[in-house]
Amino acid sequence: MVQDNMNTLVNENEEFDEETTSCSELIETVISSLEQNDSAMVNHSDQGTLWKFQYGSVEVYVQLTGETDDDLLTVWSPVLQLPAKNEAELMKKLMEMNWSGTFETCFGIFNKQIVVSSQRTVADLSAQEISRAITLVATIADDHDEALQAEFGQ
Repeated sequence: MVQDNMNTLVNENEEFDEETTSCSELIETVISSLEQNDSAMVNHSDQGTLWKFQYGSVEVYVQLTGETDDDLLTVWSPVLQLPAKNEAELMKKLMEMNWSGTFETCFGIFNKQIVVSSQRTVADLSAQEISRAITLVATIADDHDEALQAEFGQ
């Protein structure tokens, strides 16, 4: 499923001229192809731009701090609220999953939640990398949130 979603988005993004299309425009194109129920929202602030959209049973966040080489693209999606049942077993499971099935994403802890995340600098960032990061986070989070909540949720 992850591979199918990524192939579709990469093919859609090949039509962009990456020299003239901003990262923000590329992000919005990817989000518009993934978001459900007209759920996409955007917020502009001094810290950059933050998008939020619904994908399956998860909310996905995309933050772009700016368009310079040193700026960051961060994508994350909460999958489980902490504290959780049997946290030692949960952490072991997440570490094993990080090794074997998360590609360029990882499970981590942010704001007392287990999240799937990906982060990268904007330097040499391509349309395909933007598409892949957002698609991987959304798909992996949606594939695992309900099972993690059923097993470890309070």
